[in-house]
Amino acid sequence: MYRYLWSNGPKECLEFADYSFIDHFKKPIPSYPPREVLKDYINGRIEKSGIKSWVKFNHVAHNIFWDDEKKDFSVTVRKLSNEEGNTWTTQDEITERFDYVYVCSGHFSVPNVPEFPGFDKYQGRILHSHDFRDALEFANQRTMVIGASYSAEDIASQMWKYGCKDITCCYRTRPMGFDWPAEFSTKPLLQKVEGKTCTFKDGTTKDIDAIILCTGYKHHFPFLDKSLTLETKNRLWIEDCYQGVFFKNPRLMYIGMQDQWLTFNMFDAQAWYGRDWVLGKFDLPSAEVQQDHWNKWRAREDTLESDEDCIRF
Repeated sequence: MYRYLWSNGPKECLEFADYSFIDHFKKPIPSYPPREVLKDYINGRIEKSGIKSWVKFNHVAHNIFWDDEKKDFSVTVRKLSNEEGNTWTTQDEITERFDYVYVCSGHFSVPNVPEFPGFDKYQGRILHSHDFRDALEFANQRTMVIGASYSAEDIASQMWKYGCKDITCCYRTRPMGFDWPAEFSTKPLLQKVEGKTCTFKDGTTKDIDAIILCTGYKHHFPFLDKSLTLETKNRLWIEDCYQGVFFKNPRLMYIGMQDQWLTFNMFDAQAWYGRDWVLGKFDLPSAEVQQDHWNKWRAREDTLESDEDCIRF
């Protein structure tokens, strides 16, 4: 997260079902809070639930695999030992066995970094939106965002607000289409870079001081055995997961791996759904029924044409 980040969705669509904003703040607040306010709200729910007593902190998942004979998971974690929480020894490895595993690690942390000819010799700065921290760094510079989704829109707006003198929005499929201020220009996809000169698909060129790649993220699970690893793009109806939660081995459940719109309550709904299955409150259908269900929703996803369609999906 970066400085000056605000919610891009109204709090009324993010509110936890069992812990409202009024419960936490004791008074009404605006619909689009800054990140510090949302963090405080989430921490308030954590404190109220008392969940911390059940959590091992400073442990990193290292290796998880399914034992077909014992019908359970072997989970190896590494206990981080120094004050910064980033060193370990072999004595710090702990292996335990579990009947069920939830993967809740998210999928917006490992950047998707495309390569363009000339990047290796570019005389400016290249970074992914994952590493963007403060728009003030780019005051009085000529910058370019590559991408046309929320990160590109937000970062471009931030840089303009805090003094960037020239902003280029570069797209692959279609432009964002906003009525930008005069300091903005829109270009089709970058083709190559020479020095600081960028050449675009329409043949035009422009000198750029910094390039911010708003090009999305990769699903990445280095701690999972390959047989347990979800392989999908950032889309609404992900691969190999019944109801977007239960993997091919349903004792492994993925939470929050979809493209996301109404996040907090979506995570809750998925977690509660998996919990109720674990508690025996319902049975999963046969593999054939699950596949038919998956095919129906994938076909429906393929008909979506707009953000509004995706939200209603």
